[in-house]
Amino acid sequence: MGHVRDLRLFLLSALPLAFAGLFFGGVYSYNRPPVLRKILSVPHSYGDDHNPASPQQVHISLVGEDKMRISWITESSTPATVEYGTSPTKYESSANGTTSSYRYSIVYKSGEIHDVVIGPLKPNTLYYYRCGPASGRDFTFKTPPAQFPIKFAVVGDLGQTEWTDSTLQHIAKSNYDMLLLPGDLAYADFYQPFWDSFGRLVEPLASQRPWMVTQGNHEVEKIPVIHSKPFTAYNARWRMPFEQSGSDSNLYYSFNVAGVHIIMLSSYTDFDPSSQQYKWLEADMGQIDRKITPWIVVLVHAPWYNTNTAHQGEKESDEMKASMEGLLYQARVDVVFTGHVHAYERFTRVYNGKADNCGPVHITIGDGGNREGLASKYEDPTPDISIFREASFGHGQFEVVNATHALWTWHRNDDSSAFVSDSIWLRSLSSDPACQYRGQR
Repeated sequence: MGHVRDLRLFLLSALPLAFAGLFFGGVYSYNRPPVLRKILSVPHSYGDDHNPASPQQVHISLVGEDKMRISWITESSTPATVEYGTSPTKYESSANGTTSSYRYSIVYKSGEIHDVVIGPLKPNTLYYYRCGPASGRDFTFKTPPAQFPIKFAVVGDLGQTEWTDSTLQHIAKSNYDMLLLPGDLAYADFYQPFWDSFGRLVEPLASQRPWMVTQGNHEVEKIPVIHSKPFTAYNARWRMPFEQSGSDSNLYYSFNVAGVHIIMLSSYTDFDPSSQQYKWLEADMGQIDRKITPWIVVLVHAPWYNTNTAHQGEKESDEMKASMEGLLYQARVDVVFTGHVHAYERFTRVYNGKADNCGPVHITIGDGGNREGLASKYEDPTPDISIFREASFGHGQFEVVNATHALWTWHRNDDSSAFVSDSIWLRSLSSDPACQYRGQR
C-alpha cells in the first residue's frame, strides 16, 4: 500500500507541474531525468480527539531584533492569540494577531492561517508558548543572541522526501540559532495539500528556532486562466518581516541579527535597475552600518555562479547577476547563498567572473532533499573560481564567531550519516583594509 500511495502522491504533484511546463519553459528549463523518489506525506496528528481548533504547522520568524512572529494553521475559526513566558506552563504575557486564508483555483481552500507577533523578547532566552485559546499543545523557542557568536543553519531546495527527513535530523543536532533557506520549500507544485504536509514535517524544528526564507521557482505556482496570481500559498503561509526593512513585497527584505545584516532577494520578481526590488536593494545597502553589522549575507534562489550542467543560461541567474552584482560588490557583501541547483558548490571570492579578494564567496546549497534528485554533472575541466563541488544531499552551518571571522562547514548526509565534507574560515570584508571603499560606514 505504501508504494501505491507514493506513486499517487508523485502523480498528483507531477501532473500539474507538467501542465504548467507548457507555459513556463524558462522556469523549469532543466530537463532532469524522471526518477521516482520516496515522498513523505505527513498527516495531521490530532491525538485522542479530533479537535479542528488544534494548532498545526507551527513556525516562527524574526520580526525586528526583539520580536517573533508565531504562525500556525487550524481547521476551524479560532482567535489568533499566543500566550508566552519564560517558565513552563506559566504564561505571563499574551498577544493577539490576524487570521487569513486563501483559495487556490476552485479546488482548494486553506485552513485558517494565524499570525501573531510577540515581544519585546530577551535575546538568547528560552520561551514557552501556546497557540490559540483552546490549545492543549505547548511549544518552546529560543531567541537568537544579540551579539556574536551566532550560528546559522543553511539549507536550500528542501522538499519533503526521505532525504529531507535525514537533513532535518542532522540540522536538529547542530544547536543552531536561526535557519536560512534560499527558496524551494515544499515542492507543492500546485498541489496545495503538499504545503500542509510540509508545514507538519518541519514544525518540530521551525517551531523552536526562527526560519527565515525566500522563495524559489517552485513557489511561483502560477497557471494562466486557472490561477493567475503567483506566490499565493507562499505569501499566505510564510510571511516574512518585509515591512520593517522598507520593502513593498514579502518576496524580498532584510534584517539584522547579532551583528549580521541579511538580505533576501527574489529571483522571480523584476530585478532590472528600474524595478522596485533593485531600488529597494540600493537603498537598503546604502543604510548599512558596518560598525553595527560587520557582516553582510545575501540569499537568492537562482545562482549567479554555477559550474553544474543543470540550470545553465537562465535569465533568473544571468540577467539578475548582470543587473545586481555591482551593488553587492560595492557594498562588500561577504557571502551569497543560493539554491536551485541540486548539489553543493563553493566558489572563491569572485566578481565579474573572476577571482577578486573583495568580492563575495558564492555558495550553492540546493541539496536539502528535493524529490527530483541530485544534479550530478559538472563542467570539465573545473573553472579556477570553483573551489569545491559535490552532488550530495546535505546542509551548511555558518558560524559567525566575531566581527572578523566566521566558520563555514558543509555537512554531507545522503549516506545516512552527517559528514563534514567542506569547511573554510572566512574573514569579513569590513575588517580587510584592502577592501575599504569610499562611503563605507
